[in-house]
Amino acid sequence: MKSIFEEMGGTYILGEDGMYYPNLELPVEEEPHYGKYGRMRKAYLQEYHKGLCTELLFAGKLVEHLNEVDDTANERMQLLTRQMAEKQHMDEALKECDQLAWVGAKNNIHHAAEEIVLNELIYN
Repeated sequence: MKSIFEEMGGTYILGEDGMYYPNLELPVEEEPHYGKYGRMRKAYLQEYHKGLCTELLFAGKLVEHLNEVDDTANERMQLLTRQMAEKQHMDEALKECDQLAWVGAKNNIHHAAEEIVLNELIYN
């Protein structure tokens, strides 16, 4: 009589101690290329959504999800910072006129855009 595990296509391997153990392997995933935002998403999932993280891992989709989140977050950051800079009239003239004010404004734009990205894509 086959076990439910065997009926679902599972196999067993014989251990050194003479016991049979399920032959478990995770599905092959795509190559990870995620960066800062992918790592932040992974940490968030591991801390607050363990079930979803485990489900994605066992389905072989965790790396794909993290790559996608990271790519989307980087694209969104570029778009938001460009739009905010245009709206605040940040241009080379300001950079030449008052470089310190330009750097401060750029940093403020970056932090504001990142806050939006974190709330929209990472912590939801």
